[in-house]
Amino acid sequence: MPIPQSIKATLQIASSQLKTEAAAFEAQLLLQYVLGVNRAWLIAHEHDVLQPNIQVVFEALLNRRLAGEPMAYIMGSREFYGLDLLVTPDTLIPRPDTETLVEAALAKISDSANQTILDLGTGTGAIALAVAKHRPKVNVVAVDASAAALEVAKKNAATLAITNVRLMLSDWFDALLGERFDLIVSNPPYIEQNDVHLTQGDVRFEPISALASGADGLDDIRHIVELCLIYLKPQGWLMIEHGYNQADLVADLMAEAGLVSIKTIKDFGGNNRVTIAKSPLIVSTHWG
Repeated sequence: MPIPQSIKATLQIASSQLKTEAAAFEAQLLLQYVLGVNRAWLIAHEHDVLQPNIQVVFEALLNRRLAGEPMAYIMGSREFYGLDLLVTPDTLIPRPDTETLVEAALAKISDSANQTILDLGTGTGAIALAVAKHRPKVNVVAVDASAAALEVAKKNAATLAITNVRLMLSDWFDALLGERFDLIVSNPPYIEQNDVHLTQGDVRFEPISALASGADGLDDIRHIVELCLIYLKPQGWLMIEHGYNQADLVADLMAEAGLVSIKTIKDFGGNNRVTIAKSPLIVSTHWG
């Protein structure tokens, strides 16, 4: 058993071991998680001595973080657009950049609209559930090719009591033959398969299938854009999250597919993050 020490001393030691920009914050989060308390309680009780069994659990979680495992996987959750979401290694960790996609979608959906929205590659359900929560009159269809990821999304929907979402197992559009949507959103894999960043940081622990997509990172985006007009209603919107340096390439793909009103939106960090486009007034009626 470790030598008993105060909360303050435990956090100081953990912070010095982590050596990350957010070391102190991460140490606090881990101890709050173990104790089941908030930050205010932790500060008010900083001179309390931790029980040895609590310290053992904390140090086990700390060692996982020291090994590089993402905080979201250690704690099993991540906040996204005001929603507390269950996160597992079967899913991509929701990131603040993706909130840009949610904002773009909500801007095109009126509060009273009875529209149908499609989220391709839903993962934890983050985008679909955020849209459904803020636009309760819309019908959201969310698909993923991973059964394990879909189970996570279903648990999130149930926990959050969001009922206007239909979750389906589908490899992109495969299970949606005959359906059309007012708006299609997607945060697909868009990293180049040989990108060195895939071997660094948190992404080492995330499912590669949710991150990388071919030599140029655009294989899945290309697939979505090529088929989108079959599933979009006339004047429907397609919105895709992509890498900071892929906006022009994605816009070109959209133009080649016959989409119009193409526009790129920057994320909170000022990077090109989401490109949107509208289907023309007359779209294909042939199902592929």
